[in-house]
Amino acid sequence: MFNHFKAINIKHPIWLSVSEAAKLAGVTDKTIRRGLQVGSLLKYKIIKNRYQIELGSLVMYMHRNKKLKNKIREIGLGQYFIKDRN
Repeated sequence: MFNHFKAINIKHPIWLSVSEAAKLAGVTDKTIRRGLQVGSLLKYKIIKNRYQIELGSLVMYMHRNKKLKNKIREIGLGQYFIKDRN
């Protein structure tokens, strides 16, 4: 499913809180927490009882189905990129 994503090791990944991840993705906190519970693609660590989510895994998670992919494109971070007008 994620054949077009190339796995690379990032020396200094960007870590986001659940609320930051939700805002960037254009979804609710509940969607991100649900993704953490089901053991999905989200890479995370827990610091002081708070989840920290790795940005690259968030993008992969949001592209896992069409509905989430459209949300990140239309409501989330993707809205700031120039869209093809064809």
